[in-house]
Amino acid sequence: MELTVVKRDQKQEVQALQDTIYVIGGKWRLPIINSICNGNKRFREIERSIPGITTRMLSKELKEMELNKLITRTVYADTPVLIEYESTEYCKTFAPVILSMIDWGIQHRIKVME
Repeated sequence: MELTVVKRDQKQEVQALQDTIYVIGGKWRLPIINSICNGNKRFREIERSIPGITTRMLSKELKEMELNKLITRTVYADTPVLIEYESTEYCKTFAPVILSMIDWGIQHRIKVME
């Protein structure tokens, strides 16, 4: 039986990696996604759940994530105005990758602490 070798398109793979890093890259985006997916919907809840993030940075990142269709922002006309953030179905497709990254990070910490 003969194995067929599939030639991978390195240029396409690099572009895909760059696109992924652009959308989820940086220090704060994955922790924000994780926070929202864990049930934090309001700005202050998200902010409190992520040690070290500033109000300004959270606001900037939420706007970028909304533009990239990772989250939705819903404004309720209460007094005071209530704003909630939720992950989109599109964002949820990334959940297995995030969980794998969390598992890898735990294993990495164990490995380097040995």
